[in-house]
Amino acid sequence: MSLTSKTAIVTGSTSGIGLAYARAFAKEGANVVINGFGKPEDIEKERAGIEAEFGVKAAYSPADLTKPGEIEGLIRLGEETFGSVDVLVNNAGVQYVSPIEDFPPEKWEQIIALNLSSAFYTMRYAIPGMKSRKWGRIINTASAHSLVASPFKSAYVSAKHGIAGLTKTAALELATHGITVNCISPGYVWTPLVEAQIPDTMKARGMTKEQVMNDVLLAAQPTKEFVTVAQVAALAVFLCSDAASQITGANIPMDGGWTAQ
Repeated sequence: MSLTSKTAIVTGSTSGIGLAYARAFAKEGANVVINGFGKPEDIEKERAGIEAEFGVKAAYSPADLTKPGEIEGLIRLGEETFGSVDVLVNNAGVQYVSPIEDFPPEKWEQIIALNLSSAFYTMRYAIPGMKSRKWGRIINTASAHSLVASPFKSAYVSAKHGIAGLTKTAALELATHGITVNCISPGYVWTPLVEAQIPDTMKARGMTKEQVMNDVLLAAQPTKEFVTVAQVAALAVFLCSDAASQITGANIPMDGGWTAQ
């Protein structure tokens, strides 16, 4: 499969799953726009690295995805720099854990804005161009929490359930336009963010690293293995292929069996 001459925008792609998506699309020949926060020198290293390794063009947008105006600018950047936005991956997200009665309202608003509303706005601005070209692939990173809940994650679970519904609605609207819309729902994925949480959990619970990984993080995943960013990215690449052209409106779990229980 080749994505040569196509352009992919991936939100939340300066590290972790998002960066893996961007690199996977670049490997298939797509120009990419990465977006997210981080140290400027780290972001530039990743951007330049994509260009050098895969021989494509890569741009960076610092757009704040809680602001619709900046989201419009992100899509415009892709269109004006590379001529089109063909693949859109909504991946940016944030988490906060608290009982509902103590959940800070500003955290609720932030999570809904970033994890759910931003996907609506990116799609709103990207769809007209996709329709005009009669081809597009929209992939939303949902979560096992788009299918099941966990306590103390009310905003995150609500946003991810919302992403699943938004995906289905967009898929129906775009079904005759050569555009597919799907979401991938990973369980626990091994990322620097997850790895960084382990020492604090070890200390708080008096556990070893192995105990934290198996008895806390992987408690819900029957395989007792983390999903890898490469596996998630490979599924996204497949969803962009002709072989996947009849897959639309799907919520595809990649969670080691978590949501089968």
